Amino acid sequence: MGLVLAAAVAGLLIGDSWLWVAVQWSPPAYGAFYAHNGFDTLTVVALLMAAPVKAALLWLILRAPAPGPLSRRARALRRLLYLAVAYALVLWLPIALLPDVVDAAFQLALWTAIDVLYLLVIRWRSGMLRTAAGVLFALELAGMADELLDELDLLELGSGDILGLGLMLGGVAATVITVIGQWRDGRWSRGTLTAGWLSVGVYALVIPLNLLLEEVFSGSLATSVMMDAVGLVSTVWIAATARELPADDRLEDLPPARRRAVRVAVATVAVLPIIAMIQPEQNAYLTYTDRSPGCYDRPSFGDVKPAARDAVFLCRARSTDGGVPPMFPDGLSDQAILAYGRELCRAKDRNEQEAILKRAGSARPAWGADPWDLVYVCPEIIGETHPELLRSTAEMKAANDAYIAEQNARCRDPWPRTKGVVQATANYFLFVDGDPGYLVHDPADEAAEEAAGQAMDKVFDDSTGIGVARTAALIGHVEDVVDLCLTVKALRTAPPRRTAGWDQVNEVPIVSLSGRLTVPEKGEGEVGAGAPMPNLAIAGKGRYRLRVYVRVGDVGEEHLVVVFPGASRKRLKLKP
Repeated sequence: MGLVLAAAVAGLLIGDSWLWVAVQWSPPAYGAFYAHNGFDTLTVVALLMAAPVKAALLWLILRAPAPGPLSRRARALRRLLYLAVAYALVLWLPIALLPDVVDAAFQLALWTAIDVLYLLVIRWRSGMLRTAAGVLFALELAGMADELLDELDLLELGSGDILGLGLMLGGVAATVITVIGQWRDGRWSRGTLTAGWLSVGVYALVIPLNLLLEEVFSGSLATSVMMDAVGLVSTVWIAATARELPADDRLEDLPPARRRAVRVAVATVAVLPIIAMIQPEQNAYLTYTDRSPGCYDRPSFGDVKPAARDAVFLCRARSTDGGVPPMFPDGLSDQAILAYGRELCRAKDRNEQEAILKRAGSARPAWGADPWDLVYVCPEIIGETHPELLRSTAEMKAANDAYIAEQNARCRDPWPRTKGVVQATANYFLFVDGDPGYLVHDPADEAAEEAAGQAMDKVFDDSTGIGVARTAALIGHVEDVVDLCLTVKALRTAPPRRTAGWDQVNEVPIVSLSGRLTVPEKGEGEVGAGAPMPNLAIAGKGRYRLRVYVRVGDVGEEHLVVVFPGASRKRLKLKP
């Protein structure tokens, strides 16, 4: 105990890293992760307050086991409980260096063995109580098994906050019934039973904060420090359970003076975390930051319930995604940000938005505020000029599908009488801000990306506007367009040249190493063909000829790509 306190004092003098190691018993990098610029005053105070608490609890944990005979099962239970204590104090660090699945499997195996031995060693004195304990232990282990399945990317027991809360409450109930069993058994002292009930109290404190309010890990580091100190009570209970396993009568209770001291210590442990979480009244009240779990999603407006729209805006207003500064400074409260957001909605232009953001203390006032952010706080205003922002994900998909179908419908097969073995006609969508063209390539080639890059480099230097790199051909567009009509056909033999009506006709070699040649499809992205594209390598692996017809007409730019087997490696300009 004295060593821990001395280390904490030394850490206070030497620096934050030493103080963190002395109190938290973990590498300094863990503290630096949450406090890049050093600990604030509140965190230092929390560490100094946690040091004596953890030192006292550590003294209780390291007390020598009580003498007395043990059955084979009780001896095994004692060893497993001390292994759980060692994990909580020390072993978690080396295990954390291993894959998460190892940790999950270790925890499941350890507590499965402990729970089974609890059922066999504790004198429950009631068959119904033992059965209830077995059910609750099974529920506790189900939560651990669910974590293991998640780490293995296998089918989980379920998903959602309700199930997670249920499994967590199952663990709490397992602790409660274990303490009841210890009380009915009679061999454990009042101090051990008190530690058990305090463990339940710790769960009662952590669950609403961590699961429902999401405050423990998204709040201050000081809160995390105090919760870590309080959590050590559970380790005290496990160690005391192992220490008092000999099957004698209940150990003698502590004398009254020491009992009062224990009560004071317990009250201190229970009250300190709550005091640490109380912020000064003048501080801004922050419900959401960009690191809050609920802020990781970016839902469409139509998918968000009215009551949750303010929360989404707060997440976006405080977002630092991409390393950019947030729209508003951290010191602004939720209500202030919402008020500024509504004021930004009513701004007449970008300059007025900039003035509002300057007044709010924004680090990037010149950027203004985007309508896709403001729509959550004033949909009635943004919806007038950007009605598409009011859509749900399903509505956006339906609108996008309708747009793609409309664009595809304007494209026609320029060779309707020449049927290919496989063929397709669709609108090809290009990047709005400039795109050299589209690929015809072997997507299964191991060097597909490298070939595509080489083809792109060559297209700018080629007079035909076609860059070829063995398994990939990048075909450029002749007009400054954002889409074009594309027809692809695969034939068994070379077709007639038929250059009439076309502005350019060129023929180049291409190779399929895997038996595939195709054009990228749009799918969920922004670039690609608006309809499924066939495999043009109809003869399997080998060499092919790729003939490209290009013209600009009433429907815009049209391309016809004809692929057929051919061993020639020549490039032909059939119509320059």
